[in-house]
Amino acid sequence: MAIAPITGKLRKRFWLDLSCALGLGIGAGYAYWYGSHLRDLERQESYYVKLERERAKAAQ
Repeated sequence: MAIAPITGKLRKRFWLDLSCALGLGIGAGYAYWYGSHLRDLERQESYYVKLERERAKAAQ
């Protein structure tokens, strides 16, 4: 009893797999960028502005 080879599986689902992978990847990238990275960057920038103001105040 021979088992029939599985043929055409990759070709049939290629576009679905590719579009899901790209969609999920881009979605995760946007979620990280706008949900975490920009918030951390804003917190860092405000800390440096505070340091610069304290340094300028101490220099006077």
